[in-house]
Amino acid sequence: MTEHTSSTSLPTPASDGGSPTDDAALFTPAPGAAPLWRMVAAQAGLELRVMLRHGEQFLLTMVIPVLLLVGFSLTTVLDVGEGPRVDALTPGVLALAIMSTSFTGLAIGTGFERRYGVLKRLGATPLSRFGLLAAKTLAVLAVQAIQITVLCAVALALGWSPALGAGTAAAAVLLVLLATAAFSSLALLMAGTLRAEATLAGANLVYVLMLGLGGVLFPTSSFPAPVESAVALLPITALSSGLRTALADGSLPGPAVYAVLAAWVLVTGLLASRLFRWD
Repeated sequence: MTEHTSSTSLPTPASDGGSPTDDAALFTPAPGAAPLWRMVAAQAGLELRVMLRHGEQFLLTMVIPVLLLVGFSLTTVLDVGEGPRVDALTPGVLALAIMSTSFTGLAIGTGFERRYGVLKRLGATPLSRFGLLAAKTLAVLAVQAIQITVLCAVALALGWSPALGAGTAAAAVLLVLLATAAFSSLALLMAGTLRAEATLAGANLVYVLMLGLGGVLFPTSSFPAPVESAVALLPITALSSGLRTALADGSLPGPAVYAVLAAWVLVTGLLASRLFRWD
């Protein structure tokens, strides 16, 4: 009986006379961490899919702002001053939607991910705290793009006519980016240091307080002077007043608005990167 030998043979180690090329073939694909940008992009895609599938977060981030915009634009329950109601309400509702996504929803979701051990498993990967923060912020920005598109379409249907001037659109975009970074850092600071139940209660409490005190539905000029000075330091107040200046008044926001948001980004971002715990 004739014996047949296979034409395929295993690579021969270099020490036995094989070539270095054969050695390299034994170790492909090469082990090691992917570049940071690729890890952040992959994690951001995962975060976005999770956020879009979460019914409670969708209600918080999309339905509630739309209901507030439509309800208070079509009724006179709330005094918003002179002029078309929708023009006065739209900037504040946009600010509320941005806060609900980048702070409330992110804090609650991350808090329970930490409780169920999801973050602990991520901590065993090469993804750093900065990478996780960046990925979650990118996912939040993607959801906000959908929110802003829907809210602007609803506002335009209600008769909104933004008073855009020279550079005000770019100013509004910069305000949104700064506020998103500030709210996301604050959310991750809370979710990474408190228990999930405490994060849930605290995030909802902050949401309600900022809704009432942050100039979302009406300008803070109606508050007493000491209260107005205090709430001017809140990120939601800086965002809502800045958007109102850019979109309703058609002028550029003052530097104080950017300074408040930048200070929140620096402080909360630094604290979150230092104090955030995976488990």
